[in-house]
Amino acid sequence: MESINTNLTNLITPETNIPAKDAEQAQKEQFARDFESILIGKLLDEMKNTIGQWGYEQDGAAKQVQGLFWMNLSRELGQQGGLGLWKDIYQSLERDEAQANTAPVMDDAL
Repeated sequence: MESINTNLTNLITPETNIPAKDAEQAQKEQFARDFESILIGKLLDEMKNTIGQWGYEQDGAAKQVQGLFWMNLSRELGQQGGLGLWKDIYQSLERDEAQANTAPVMDDAL
């Protein structure tokens, strides 16, 4: 009976063999990619503003569709590697965490 309960528990909450450190690194990498996507979006937005009017009137729906286009374009560019800034952002996060872990604690000195 206990083996049945164990199997049912595994079906409901499957075990993941991903170590916490790897999951944390993947989360940092995703953060860096997302940040770069936002940066690319702002860059594309400013580039779009330099184009000016294309000679046709836009209603609210057209502006909304264009906004979705630019947002998805920047997200996709960021996920496909973007400008490569995400690697530097990720390394900076790793370096900051390593320094924070090795910093002396002030309480010990007092």
